[in-house]
Amino acid sequence: MEQYNVTGMSCAACSARVEKAVSAVDGVSACTVNLLTNSMGVEGTAPPEAIIAAVKKAGYGAARQGDSPQVGRGSEVESSPEGDTPALCRRLIASLGFLTLLMYISMGHTMWGWPLPAFLASNPLAIGLTQLLLAAIVMIINQKFFVSGTRGLLHRSPNMDTLVALGSGAAFVYSTAVLFAMTADPTHAAHHLHGLYFESAAMIVALITVGKMLEARAKGKTTDALRSLMQLAPQTATLLRDGEEITVPASQVKKGDIFVVRPGESIPVDGTVLEGISAVNESALTGESIPADKGMGDSVYAATLNQSGFLRCEATRVGEDTALSGIIRMVSDAAATKAPIAKIADRVSGIFVPTVMAIALVTTALWLIFGETVGYALARGISVLVISCPCALGLATPVAIMVGSGVGARNGILFKTAVSLEEAGKVDIAVLDKTGTVTEGKPHVTDIYCAHQREEAETVDFLTAVYSLEALSEHPLSAAIVEKARGMGLQPRPVTDFTAIPGRGLQGRVAMSATADATLLYGGNRAFVGEICPIPADALELADRWAGEGKTPLFFAWEREFAGVIAVADVIKEDSPAAIAALHGMGIRVVMLTGDNTATARAIGAQVGVDEVIAGVLPDGKEAVIRDLQKQGKVAMVGDGINDAPALTRADIGIAIGAGTDVAIDAADVVLMHSRLSDVPAAIRLSRAALRNIKENLFWAFCYNTLGIPLAAGLFVGWLGWEMNPMFGAAAMSLSSFCVVSNALRLNLCRIHDASRDRARRKTATANASSRTLHITGMMCGHCEATVKKALEALPAVSEAVANHGAGTAVVALKGKISDKKLKKTVEKEGYTVTGIE
Repeated sequence: MEQYNVTGMSCAACSARVEKAVSAVDGVSACTVNLLTNSMGVEGTAPPEAIIAAVKKAGYGAARQGDSPQVGRGSEVESSPEGDTPALCRRLIASLGFLTLLMYISMGHTMWGWPLPAFLASNPLAIGLTQLLLAAIVMIINQKFFVSGTRGLLHRSPNMDTLVALGSGAAFVYSTAVLFAMTADPTHAAHHLHGLYFESAAMIVALITVGKMLEARAKGKTTDALRSLMQLAPQTATLLRDGEEITVPASQVKKGDIFVVRPGESIPVDGTVLEGISAVNESALTGESIPADKGMGDSVYAATLNQSGFLRCEATRVGEDTALSGIIRMVSDAAATKAPIAKIADRVSGIFVPTVMAIALVTTALWLIFGETVGYALARGISVLVISCPCALGLATPVAIMVGSGVGARNGILFKTAVSLEEAGKVDIAVLDKTGTVTEGKPHVTDIYCAHQREEAETVDFLTAVYSLEALSEHPLSAAIVEKARGMGLQPRPVTDFTAIPGRGLQGRVAMSATADATLLYGGNRAFVGEICPIPADALELADRWAGEGKTPLFFAWEREFAGVIAVADVIKEDSPAAIAALHGMGIRVVMLTGDNTATARAIGAQVGVDEVIAGVLPDGKEAVIRDLQKQGKVAMVGDGINDAPALTRADIGIAIGAGTDVAIDAADVVLMHSRLSDVPAAIRLSRAALRNIKENLFWAFCYNTLGIPLAAGLFVGWLGWEMNPMFGAAAMSLSSFCVVSNALRLNLCRIHDASRDRARRKTATANASSRTLHITGMMCGHCEATVKKALEALPAVSEAVANHGAGTAVVALKGKISDKKLKKTVEKEGYTVTGIE
């Protein structure tokens, strides 16, 4: 999508006009105009020159982002909201100064008898002329409304400025006519002073300027997240060239360049560490406060802070390809796209201004027909013009989208488009890939059984021997044992006669000490080790239980004597059970979809508490499963691998784990930078909050105009005695836009990780929607999990309990009412401690 800056827009009618003009250009397949950021996104084959010409023909200015703006005739170059604020402030101060004098003369003297200079006090005509001059000065200071409004009329695309210009201009012209009448009838000149509306003409444009300034300041806050991201990028980099260090602008770093980063410096581009060890603070990108340890071969990212050591790195991604640039692009693109709900406001905005002009004309004519004076009828018509506010309609959606996208970015949740931000909250079914999403994605040692465990030292000797053998293997399960042993600080022993037997296991001679003879050690699957020696019944029983929990048991034997069993498994992420419980609390059905075998998948599914497990599915099969599930409701797919890409694309909302593959991230609608499953319910909460905010904004905008226009037209004069002065109409119009933007800013207060206010989107929530998560200490193994599960499921109100000793939790699905005290007592009766219940 090609991005353009658009100048001269003041309201939703303007953005609708630009969008209509560009959409009519040959070769344009899609066009989206954003009033908040004064930007436009265009898809298609149309040349930029044709697009810019169409915008200029519509009466506005346009330029490709990065180029100098080509401005339409009579339009101003409009900068960011922050840049507009000083100019608006100067206009406002000057306007208020002259307006104060005008109000003192027109209202203070005429209505309350405040004193005037002698040359004015006894000369009504001089008072009228002074009011005309002061009003004219205020209107000249705010000539932008008249220039833009007139241009809109000439191009047959009236906008908010047209309404302001017509209202203020009508009051000024009518008052000028009354002033001429005063000269024709000097004897009644004092009486005619009450028929002047010069103060209304000036007050209208001054109050609209107040509203514009407040709106610009508020809109500036909505882009704080995007602006702060842009400011993170370091300006310089230190490169190594011909053995010397040189400092260059970060924009000049090329892929393959070698750069160095000292403690306290920001990393200029994405790269790979070639030399050095350090702790790098990556909170700018991930939100994680704990620094990440970096060493040779690790990746580093632009805008992260090197805290402790010297690093020499090779640049791998520079310029627009860095992770930071990608985040900025996603947030910016989300703001540049249009949410489906915005189409409601678009349809209204397209006909709003002409309709209001017609209503104002009819209102004036009707009051004249009913016998009112020209002044009274004109006041009603002017009030209709100045109270209507298409701006509130135009801003209702984009400000909420911008703020919501910013809140997500600060929390490591990136919505690629406005559509994804709106639709994520409507999800009925969440489909989770198992490996890397629900689980860590790599095997870990979970349990160790030593056949001769009389002392702890014997277990350490057993693990040391196994470590020595497995260290020579490249199998992923071997890597898990090596990682465990290294974490315990063990050192491998010398191994000779090492042999790897494909599909069965390993063997080799291990010398446990310098003086001891090397002993033959076997390791592998049950069949392989069972051929070497008999396996005790208790070991087989334990291995079967582990296998039922989704773990892989590895058997070991010394010569002809059984040595022990080690269980290896892809362990569940710590936050997975709580995240799935949170999804249930939102009324969302959770399905786990995996290519793994059914037994392992069901074991993992039972531990985390999903509603359904679909296992043994190939990548193309995943896409077909998603298609079937979509018949039951809106589906979100959460995955991280290349094999998940088809399913991510097919789903209504694709959510990619940030640590996943580039293919998965490209295919997804939402990216979770923290790679935490708990961010899935957080993203849904944020989406629901943003959608709720948009609906509030639209409700306010529609209600304001629905009630305000009849009030201004005088519809309630005979019934309730309510009538509106044009000045109060202008004030109400100014505040309406400010209220919409301020309401959107409330999204910054949204606590997206707080599940206390979660509600099912539909009245018919899933059976697991009512659940509790118990935090338990003391569970050490699968036997402990089974004990807690059995105790909880014995309670009549509990339909299912899933205990996880690794996460220290038990997720309980309820079918009836039960107190937290009863749940706690039940678990603690079995000898465990409950530290909290959610």
